[in-house]
Amino acid sequence: MAAIVNRHLDWLEAESIYIIRETIAETKNPALLFSGGKDSVVLFALACKAFALPNRPLQLPFRLLHVDTGHNYPEVIAFRDEIVARTGAELIVAHVEDSIRRGTVVLRHGNDSRNAAQAVTLLEAIEQYQFDALMGGARRDEEKARAKERIFSFRDQFGQWDPKNQRPELWSLYNTRLHPNENMRVFPISNWTELDIWQYIEREQLALPSIYYAHEREVVERNGLLVPVTPLTPKQPKEISQQRSVRFRTVGDISCTCPVPSQAKTAAEIILETAQATLSERRATRLDDRASEAAMEERKRAGYF
Repeated sequence: MAAIVNRHLDWLEAESIYIIRETIAETKNPALLFSGGKDSVVLFALACKAFALPNRPLQLPFRLLHVDTGHNYPEVIAFRDEIVARTGAELIVAHVEDSIRRGTVVLRHGNDSRNAAQAVTLLEAIEQYQFDALMGGARRDEEKARAKERIFSFRDQFGQWDPKNQRPELWSLYNTRLHPNENMRVFPISNWTELDIWQYIEREQLALPSIYYAHEREVVERNGLLVPVTPLTPKQPKEISQQRSVRFRTVGDISCTCPVPSQAKTAAEIILETAQATLSERRATRLDDRASEAAMEERKRAGYF
């Protein structure tokens, strides 16, 4: 296979590192949202580059925050903990289960998707730890609601996002002023695409959870998606399961994240698949985003990532 020319990654990397450093310089108590998914892995790698010093141990000027639904793929949680142990980063885990026990999250059924419920737990963690900025791995190409978001995206005192009330970002100048109890979400890889992410993973040889690569998994076909057969997503009456070679393009709550058919076992092979994909990763893999055309925007307005 001919070598892929990806010098544009140098520009994207430099922009992201500038945004990360700007965030640290302008805020008092920032954190980086880290789930162990591919976008947060790339974001974390960029943050490490931003603050690495020759011949000195890595010391990051922020903590990691993960909002754990309790319905995560075990491979991803194990990978998350491995990265934290290897780098010595400080990880805070906010559990949706704790919000359920407090009564701030109420689900209709025990196996309901907890994806939207993360917003409540996230806002509770922001209040508890007094974070004024959270860096996240969202990208504009993922979904049209995220395409509306600025790189520095402000939330009001209730943690809510107003897409019609955003600050201009001209010539890489960012207005980071906050009023009391406000906070902001910062998206350093906002201008990256899924293809950029995989090219960067391949170039930098970044490790990922194994489920991002092709593997055999029991699935059923449902509503045009391959739904994994798990205790949280069991087979429905008359459904017939089968073993398929699949991989995950994005990873989230088990109850709403589906794999795609794939034979790609390396980052280079995934790059070729991604270049030919006709659906965005969320449209191709997320059950919850199909609830309505505005599903993501509704969750973001309520405080979602």
